[in-house]
Amino acid sequence: MSATLAKGQNGPLATNDVVVSIQLAAPADLSALLVTEQGKVRSDADFVFYNQPSGPGVDLRPGPAGQPASLAVNLGAVPADIAQVRAVITLDDPNTNFGQFAPPVAYVSDSSGAQLFEYRIDGLATESIVIALELYRRQGAWKVRAVGQGDAGGFAALVTDHGVTVDDSPAETQAAAPPPQPVQQAAPMPPPAQQAYPAQQPPPAPPYPPQGGGYPPPPGPGYQQPPAQPAPTQQHPGEISLSKTGPVSLQKGQRVSLRKEDGAALTFVKMGLGWDPVQQRGMFGSRTVDIDLDASVVMFADMNPVDVAYYGQLTSKDGSIRHQGDNLTGEGAGDDEVILVDLTRLPAHVNNLVFVVTSYKGHTFGQVQNAFCRLIDGANNAELARYSLTGGTPTTAMAMAKLFRVGPDWKMQAIGEGFNAKHPGEAIPQLGRFLAV
Repeated sequence: MSATLAKGQNGPLATNDVVVSIQLAAPADLSALLVTEQGKVRSDADFVFYNQPSGPGVDLRPGPAGQPASLAVNLGAVPADIAQVRAVITLDDPNTNFGQFAPPVAYVSDSSGAQLFEYRIDGLATESIVIALELYRRQGAWKVRAVGQGDAGGFAALVTDHGVTVDDSPAETQAAAPPPQPVQQAAPMPPPAQQAYPAQQPPPAPPYPPQGGGYPPPPGPGYQQPPAQPAPTQQHPGEISLSKTGPVSLQKGQRVSLRKEDGAALTFVKMGLGWDPVQQRGMFGSRTVDIDLDASVVMFADMNPVDVAYYGQLTSKDGSIRHQGDNLTGEGAGDDEVILVDLTRLPAHVNNLVFVVTSYKGHTFGQVQNAFCRLIDGANNAELARYSLTGGTPTTAMAMAKLFRVGPDWKMQAIGEGFNAKHPGEAIPQLGRFLAV
């Protein structure tokens, strides 16, 4: 007979192998965070979710048709420095919340299926993600605790709060690399690795366009225009320059400097992203697949994600990036989504912006055609560079391009690499391989 837990209550686990499962009235995903005593993962390998279904001692098992997956935990195989295994429920639709449905129920069973504990997660309202319960060590034994802690910031905020970062550099390279030099900030701010996104609602954005002007908004108090930088004297092999005669057509992996032919650096740019759903033929003629793709941009300080602009947070916390809104269909000519970037407002420690497109409903890029991204001069709306994706991939996400710093200069590189993620929170832990300059 199972024991019923209330929020905050705990109970002993007398068996080595347990299964955590959930029951709820809305489509959702179950994942696990393996954290140390400090409440942080050791690396992104300690994050178990549907695109990374196995971790140390924890496996995500697919559920029956129409039911969420479950977590199989071998407590004896959980590393000694892992203090807690936290089970997380994320609603598939981030525009919904737990307050719209009957409270979810979490179960802990033994390996034979016998229920040990049951926890009805009451009190949720506007949250779309919740830490349901945790398995934790206490004096050499394992116990379970009913947590029921929601996070209004959503999936990306919760993952980052637990220390999920991306660092795909080889250990030897990391050891040999010099330590980063401290950066003088205009105003105090937490170190990049400790920032979370979007852990709280972004600060109110100024009106767009502001009274009497357009984007970007006027600088805030105390802002000083950075001095003009001289044109670079060296160019990366294969890098091309912007042209006055028309937009540059980029190939996969190719770079372009964000300096005009006269040597002046661009300060305000737009990234336009577009795509069209493939039309399918059937008995009753052609039809367009209902594909919902979402563009986002992730801000990195070295290998650490510090913020993201996407459909759930249209403006970055520092105001330097603004997403123009979500296009649910991809139909129509031109850009489907546009992201505005004021390069002069980006914090000094931010040195990579990765532009990603994810498939919210799980359709693959094999069902998408005419995908492209293009760089636009924000001052005059002139197209500067374009990268067109040729051929789809059987993946649900695509890293399209990145902007990155090299010394005082910003450059753009076409990426065009597919991977699996349905929303930015699932994409972020996989972007490390695109950051190397």
